Amino acid sequence: MDIRAIFLGLTFAFMWSSAFTSARIIVQDAPPVTALALRFLISGLIGVGLATALGQTARLNRAQWRSTIIFGICQNAMYLGLNFVAMRTIEAGLASIIASSMPLMVGMLGWIVFRERLPVLGVAGLVMGFVGVAVIMATRISGGVDMTGLAMCIIGALALSVATLSVRGASSGGNLLMIVGLQMLVGAVVLGVVALLTETWQVTWSARLIAAFIYTTLVPGLAATLIWFVLVNRIGAVRAATFHFLNPFFGVAVAAVLLGETLGLTDVIGVAIIMAGILAVQLSRQKPPA
Repeated sequence: MDIRAIFLGLTFAFMWSSAFTSARIIVQDAPPVTALALRFLISGLIGVGLATALGQTARLNRAQWRSTIIFGICQNAMYLGLNFVAMRTIEAGLASIIASSMPLMVGMLGWIVFRERLPVLGVAGLVMGFVGVAVIMATRISGGVDMTGLAMCIIGALALSVATLSVRGASSGGNLLMIVGLQMLVGAVVLGVVALLTETWQVTWSARLIAAFIYTTLVPGLAATLIWFVLVNRIGAVRAATFHFLNPFFGVAVAAVLLGETLGLTDVIGVAIIMAGILAVQLSRQKPPA
């Protein structure tokens, strides 16, 4: 893994993790599904526009279209849609921790459901990671966390796992920026329908809300997704996923600094265990150099 790949991975991890804090700001003052649909509409149009200017086209092969649609529905509509709604009652740090368990879910599903070989290090990592999640969940549940919001975050993480499995098909064959824009437009359409059926337009305007929306649209929304696809193309999905071990730390750190969310000793211990577990799982899945 070269220096550029490391830089891309660190940048992606920070951008991805910071999205929970900006989303938490947005959903306190705006309808969550409507705000997210607008975010994807703007991000998607920008992505498609830039791709067109660069000479890319929407003439994708069947595998690319299938993966782009799956990614748009699972990550943008289901995962982020559920998280945006949940973060009206769930803290940003907790939502980021649950979402960060996605590599553990992917590893567990591959091992149990698809009978993929998982070395001892990987098994140990799964156990450690889920123990870390359990430590944090036990503390939050006993503290009166909203169970509906918690369930939404967990279902969203499962949807994100499906989206991650579709990345390789979506990022092969060129037209990368166009694909990024199109999968965001897929999410915008699905979320737009849900918003029309379930929400009313009630917004408390402020500079803080506008800044959070712009940041969420351009940085985690467009830039982070593009960086992720570039990273996958550069070093492969398995190695790229290693950087997810940083997400629990970045997620709770940004939320603590910008939102003042409390971070207890149990949270610190749980996050450290999760990070170690995710790293162990991802390292165990990498093939040794020839």
